[in-house]
Amino acid sequence: MPKIRVLVVDDHTLLRDGITALLDLVPDIEVVGEASNGKEALERVKELRPDVVLMDIEMPVMDGLEAARKIRARFPAIKVLTLSQYDDSTHVLDAVEAGVQGFMTKTAASAELAASIRSVYRGDSYLSPTAARQLVGEFQRAEHPRSDDPYDQLTTREKEVLRLIAEGKTTQQIADILVISLKTAEGHRTNLMAKLGVHDRIELVKFAVRRGIISI
Repeated sequence: MPKIRVLVVDDHTLLRDGITALLDLVPDIEVVGEASNGKEALERVKELRPDVVLMDIEMPVMDGLEAARKIRARFPAIKVLTLSQYDDSTHVLDAVEAGVQGFMTKTAASAELAASIRSVYRGDSYLSPTAARQLVGEFQRAEHPRSDDPYDQLTTREKEVLRLIAEGKTTQQIADILVISLKTAEGHRTNLMAKLGVHDRIELVKFAVRRGIISI
């Protein structure tokens, strides 16, 4: 029986080495290559044509979600399983919207990692237990909003971005502080401004002051 061919993508060499070492112990899985960012992952996918791409979300040059969208468009038969140190609803929803087949946290046990790879390889979707709870909770909140206050409609990550913007941080600084890509930070900023109905930084700061998020 042929092994499941996996490409491991993460910008941390030690983590890539650790994952590869773990998967080398699994009889039906073979790591065929590694990449350190989304751009490199696309090149390796084109060259190696793996069955599954195990990919970190937050990476330099090109993040995992952008790479996942491109892989889905160019190589629809290849499955993408994202790996993240975060399991909040924002990260889970962003991954699902990018079209990935699975979402795993970096705290998962090796047995769960192997099971998730097998699952997406078979064509099933896979969400780690905590990610699944976050996703269910997000949909429940969407169906039953708690109030008409637009601030309550913001995700936890969007509230963090709002606070940092109000404190005068640039989008790049916000990305660095939250350990996310610049594009992801820009996306959160766009989304929160739309939800709050504001159009520039000054209006955001005024909103933050009124809500007591920051003081002047």
